[in-house]
Amino acid sequence: MTSVKAMEKSFYKDVLTGLRSVPKRLEPKYLYDYRGSELFEEITKTPEYYPTRTEMRILKKELNSISDYIGDEAALIEFGSGSSEKIKFLLHHLKGIKEYVAIDISESFLLQSVEKLKKEHQHLYVHTVCADYTVPFSLPSLKAKKKVLFFPGSTIGNFDKQERKTFLNRMSTLLTKGDGFIIGVDLKKDEKLLHSAYNDAKQVTRAFNLNLLQRMNRELLANFMVENFEHKAFYNHEEGRIEMHIESLKDQLVTIGEEEISFQKGETIHTESSYKFSVQEFQNLAKEANFIPKKVWTDEENLFSVHYLEVKA
Repeated sequence: MTSVKAMEKSFYKDVLTGLRSVPKRLEPKYLYDYRGSELFEEITKTPEYYPTRTEMRILKKELNSISDYIGDEAALIEFGSGSSEKIKFLLHHLKGIKEYVAIDISESFLLQSVEKLKKEHQHLYVHTVCADYTVPFSLPSLKAKKKVLFFPGSTIGNFDKQERKTFLNRMSTLLTKGDGFIIGVDLKKDEKLLHSAYNDAKQVTRAFNLNLLQRMNRELLANFMVENFEHKAFYNHEEGRIEMHIESLKDQLVTIGEEEISFQKGETIHTESSYKFSVQEFQNLAKEANFIPKKVWTDEENLFSVHYLEVKA
């Protein structure tokens, strides 16, 4: 398990490295402190943000089929766990799940969410792992006969090409023959729909993005003047991804601890990418990582997909 202090030290180091880079960038995992996790939950409820509700519709519609693939006596292992309705729904309806492992980088948010689940599902063995799942970590000892990983929300789209490959390979090493992986993958679609999803009218996504500056102020003794920055999100057609940036509205100097970082007007910090895939593109990635694509479920409009992968021997 990654210690909280180690993660704080890593945050400081990664922030300085990222803000000294050209162009400036920060890893999207740092958007998810406690406040960031709260704001993301709000994003999933905005009218424009289709992935969460569409994935939920798929899970409800295909519940029996998903249950058949999971089978009996399974441990469901969720990455980036939170208070989402998706995990609540699955744990309530899938009787074959005997253990649940919640993995999240935000310890306070993780523990709060899991306490609620424990009260609602007293028959389950529940484990919590506070860890950054983008780096190697260990699973707790499990009693279940089968492990099934659960990675909803198309978070896989936040990784670049090499990160995706590394992550999927690492996931396959956590499993043995016959174990499974349920993963949500956002599909390619109309650019206007994508733009609206990351620029909602209530500006919740803006608050989520700019919270990263406030987090650095809180945790790293930085002095970002948030009003001097703005949220910027757009679809990069050539790369096939939504990009989220924080744009400096003026020439300015920011201190982080004892370090100084300069910003020019119009310069941005690239905080997140969200790649979109075709079904075949993602299945090809899975095959390269020692997985066998067994089933894919999509909605009627082909906005989103849920895949069941099985690890090879």
